[in-house]
Amino acid sequence: MTEVSVLAQSSLGDLRGVQLDGVVQFRGVPYAKPPVGDLRFAPPCSIIPWTGVREAREHGFMAPQPPSRLRDVVGDSSRPQNEDCLTLTISTPAVDRKARPVVVFLHGGAYIAGAGSLDWYDGTTLAKEGDLVVVGVNYRLGALGFLFHPGVSKGMLGVLDMIEALKWVRDHIRNFGGDPDQVTVMGQSAGGHAILSILAMPDDPNLFRRAILQSTPVGIPPFAETRALEYGNRLMASLNIPQGDMEDVAHQLKKQSTTHLIKAMGEVARSTSQFGKITPPFMPVLDSISTTDHFIEAAAKGAGAKGVDLIIGTTGEEANAFLKVPLKQNLDPALVSKRFLELTGRADAIDLYRHRRPGGTMVDLLSDLVTDYIFLYPSLQFAEAATKAGVRTWVYQFDWAPANSPYSACHCIELPFVFGTLQAWNDAEMLRGADKETMRNLSATIRFAWSAFAHTGDPKTERMAWPEYRLDGRQTMRFANTVGPVGDAAGIKWRV
Repeated sequence: MTEVSVLAQSSLGDLRGVQLDGVVQFRGVPYAKPPVGDLRFAPPCSIIPWTGVREAREHGFMAPQPPSRLRDVVGDSSRPQNEDCLTLTISTPAVDRKARPVVVFLHGGAYIAGAGSLDWYDGTTLAKEGDLVVVGVNYRLGALGFLFHPGVSKGMLGVLDMIEALKWVRDHIRNFGGDPDQVTVMGQSAGGHAILSILAMPDDPNLFRRAILQSTPVGIPPFAETRALEYGNRLMASLNIPQGDMEDVAHQLKKQSTTHLIKAMGEVARSTSQFGKITPPFMPVLDSISTTDHFIEAAAKGAGAKGVDLIIGTTGEEANAFLKVPLKQNLDPALVSKRFLELTGRADAIDLYRHRRPGGTMVDLLSDLVTDYIFLYPSLQFAEAATKAGVRTWVYQFDWAPANSPYSACHCIELPFVFGTLQAWNDAEMLRGADKETMRNLSATIRFAWSAFAHTGDPKTERMAWPEYRLDGRQTMRFANTVGPVGDAAGIKWRV
């Protein structure tokens, strides 16, 4: 299909994008100065206007990163990498003044991998069908985005990048057919976690009206400074940078190649990994809310104060994506029992889980535990806290999976359905053997709901009633081979 060039004008300068199949896309659009040289480890700096026409027909660089730890489950994706990565991908039905709702997507990847510009997250279908402007964000990852070390970085650069991208949307999205007063921020996994972190930051301006939180590891709070510094010191040791004068440490870090940094990040990850735990070594650092309860309380309070409508949900077996491949079936029962005790505080918890999944293997039980205590229970706790704070909240669970899939409804499985990008996920093992027609139909149902929410703040559509989450019923929309709400009346009990 032939691509047609389209010009957009803004106060920053002109951009030349491409029109394809009824949608205009602008790629590699800078929202901040490249964080290179002296700007490595600096907060994002506002982009300087340019003269002439800037080409926006090719995707921007991915942030420097190692291969994804979930590539055996979701498939691999690769694009050129460079620290000059602070760019947007904008998909819009037209460059006009119609003022459409805007969806800003923050990708997942454990704060160490991924990019909003990947084909997985292509916004053209959502934009065309939903009459939306869809914006994908690339932000700094790993140590370049989340290193905590005195005199170098406070461990929040990646989140500050996202805030800078949202400010860019506020200031410029009208030039791309969008309405800056109708912004929905959507995040999956680390992206959802970042949204909660932004909501919990009291001094942050109100840059979005609605939020969609997909598979957010709410049970992993931001790091305390002491813990983050431990990882930072390990990185210094791996890079052979002696501790001492802060200016010298910063200078040495800025001299390191991205190749050396990525290798050192991998060494830190391996040396700090623990059985049954999925916490990454580099993530947001917010010392005052570094426990799960404080994280949830602050984010819910922030959502209430800013009047942000919410959708939050998880998949049925989130942790299968993390545990099924590396652990297989050879687990030490003593280690499993210890992890159950750590998370639940109950010596008999593993027996209760055995009753819930008769015939389940040790890895099945461990996966259920991690799914519940890192994703499901904390997400529901947040939904309840947000509801009490006066936030209009809707909850879902995505339970669909291909028949006989060893991964079941694992982490990331809802993403192809939300974006309608099923073909881009052809290599994903989690979708192997799936019925294509069923996938297309389920994807259309989800896209209608997400688009309705972006337009009205309510995911209810003519196709599907989705009741608001309330404490007296806890109605949850279940996406599976049949779609519909379930709740307390259906026997749902969310705590062992």
